[in-house]
Amino acid sequence: MTAHYDTYDYPSYWIGREYEHESEVMALKELLSIIPKIDTILEIGAGFGRLTPSYLFRARKILVSDPSSRLLGIARDKFGGRKKIIFIQSKAENILNKVPRRSVDLIILVRVLHHLEDPGKFFDVCSRLLKKNGYLLLEFANKRHLKATFSEFLKGNITFPLDISPKKVGKQRPKCLPFLNFHPDFIKHELTERGFKIKEGRSVSNIRSSFLKKIVPCDSLVAIERVLQRPFYLISFGPSIFLLAQRVRT
Repeated sequence: MTAHYDTYDYPSYWIGREYEHESEVMALKELLSIIPKIDTILEIGAGFGRLTPSYLFRARKILVSDPSSRLLGIARDKFGGRKKIIFIQSKAENILNKVPRRSVDLIILVRVLHHLEDPGKFFDVCSRLLKKNGYLLLEFANKRHLKATFSEFLKGNITFPLDISPKKVGKQRPKCLPFLNFHPDFIKHELTERGFKIKEGRSVSNIRSSFLKKIVPCDSLVAIERVLQRPFYLISFGPSIFLLAQRVRT
């Protein structure tokens, strides 16, 4: 069955987004460093393997999954020579049909949650896949980021930061993937309700600006980003939030 990203040139999307990419790699590596031992990693929605090199060294077995056969084919061309990597074509919601329960130490989910209208149901899936005390490292589009909050205040919506319900953004067309921004408190609640404990987090792409990217070198933006990610997480500042959660109960 054709997936949405089979007909979209996702690799080209990342041309000119080196700052965003490096910001995500930075957050991923820092949160990975908190986990003491990993045998098996599953990345759900891995696409063309953009982030795979960031965690490839950490585990004996790597499961790379995506619903798009086209993107998975690109990843297979890049990493297919490595015996430790297994490629799985599957939607996030159906991954339980492809991966044994209680077999994964770490699940990585980046730029996927915003396409899922019921993240709680998906967290149930993650809980079933993870071993005891396994980890979930996820990213979500932050509903409460500074630009969005300021925009809502200008509209007179002063209670915006208190509304934790997900918000659909963009034009919702038939047969198109949904795109949702999530309040950090909503995601944390959904995880906690399903037996996860939040260990750490990062605010990512904090200085995302097309203007700044034109006048400031990428290396300089990334250096500033490195200083901001941890403290800005405390105020949910950036457009993207990374969380590391551990499954502490069934």
